[in-house]
Amino acid sequence: MRSSLLILLFCAGCAARVVTPVPAPVPSQAAPTAVAPAASPAVAPAASPAAQAEAPTASPATGEAPAAAPVTAAPGAMPSPAEVAAVVTDAAMRDNPCPTGTEAEEEEDDAAAATDDEGVSEEGELQAPLAPAAPAGPLYTAELSDEALTEAWKKDPATLGSMSIGFVESGRQLNSHRVPEDKDWLVVSPEIAWGTEETVNYVMTAIRAVRAQYPNVPPLRVNRLSTKDGGYLRPHKSHQNGRDVDLGFYYPTAEPVRARERERYIDVAMNWALVRSLVTNTDVQLILVDKRVMRVLYDYALSIGEDKVWLDSLFNAGFNSVIKHARRHRDHFHVRFFNARAQELGRRVAPLLALQPDQNLMMYRVRNGDTLGGIAMRHNSSVVAIKKANRMRNTFLSIGRRLVIPLKGPCTHCPIPPPVQLPARRLPPRTQAPALVSTTPPASGKLPNPCTPAAPAPAPVAGPTGAPSGLSTAR
Repeated sequence: MRSSLLILLFCAGCAARVVTPVPAPVPSQAAPTAVAPAASPAVAPAASPAAQAEAPTASPATGEAPAAAPVTAAPGAMPSPAEVAAVVTDAAMRDNPCPTGTEAEEEEDDAAAATDDEGVSEEGELQAPLAPAAPAGPLYTAELSDEALTEAWKKDPATLGSMSIGFVESGRQLNSHRVPEDKDWLVVSPEIAWGTEETVNYVMTAIRAVRAQYPNVPPLRVNRLSTKDGGYLRPHKSHQNGRDVDLGFYYPTAEPVRARERERYIDVAMNWALVRSLVTNTDVQLILVDKRVMRVLYDYALSIGEDKVWLDSLFNAGFNSVIKHARRHRDHFHVRFFNARAQELGRRVAPLLALQPDQNLMMYRVRNGDTLGGIAMRHNSSVVAIKKANRMRNTFLSIGRRLVIPLKGPCTHCPIPPPVQLPARRLPPRTQAPALVSTTPPASGKLPNPCTPAAPAPAPVAGPTGAPSGLSTAR
């Protein structure tokens, strides 16, 4: 019995020695004796390796991110735009100024975008940013009286030129033009490269301005515009009435890059030249692109001396911004133009459509519970006419599909867009000469943050006598 008790005590001592915690090495003599409990994962989740790699390391003394080492150009040599763009891109991606750029949010954004229709992130027809009051009468087709317009529509609608009818998300176009082949651009899909005459001219003007600035620029890819007659273009919500166009990015070579993070591979200087040309040389309504590309373009423009107030009016003016974020636009620009003449003609012709039976059409989006017979009855049409106009073999419908509805008489409930009046182009101020290109970051070590909410659009600041103010009204 005594021997058994000794064995038990011996084993208990062994067990006590095994479970005795080994004291951890003390990092400093001033360390407190009490150890604070570890934070719960729910309170402070560990960052992923990719997020840790992108996040700047804080200084243990001050808690601030270390300043980037200045990069200066060789004495007597001006850095090329490509070198400046490389520095700006690298600094922008390293500092990551936007608080929404975490890996978790990017994955959530991309996952949602992969299941959404691309058109969800494209804005529908809205009133023009900073637009003045609606005009009392025609402004851009004033040479055509109502009687002359009616007579021309009856005899030969082609003589009226391009017309943008309805809305960008529910409309069509007449007398459209196709983007021609040219050495300065590549038409990717000719069958869907149709737009109004104004849109096609704007696209050619903007691209040729970039060629004039950079003679060795590779051809730009011109992707989708609209079909010849407009209407629904899968998978887009817009691209229906000839005013929208998808433009690719400029890369160092003619071959496009297929990587996910396009903002790391694009030629930033050439792409900013394209955006600047669209803003200053055309009546652009909006430019949709991913926020990561926006950040790189903003930082580059600021680094070459562009006016910050003007840049904020383009990037950070909220609803009135010209350049806006859109999901699934990390590899191209979605550009929408005002078409003063085509839009006004489309609005004036809408009540006259019944005079041309072949053009007396309306666009309809199928809703839950719709049947082909019910749609035909509500819109004074027929099942046979709807099937023929949409090349349907049966009467099955899918929710969200857009149908062309031939009408037997005037449409009394078709929506008509508001009168168009072009806002002033947002030209940069000319009172200050562009600053010399410098690759040295600011003293703080961080580039200006384009994601900081800007104050409402400031009132134009009067410049010296004879010089235009901050937001020029020149067209």
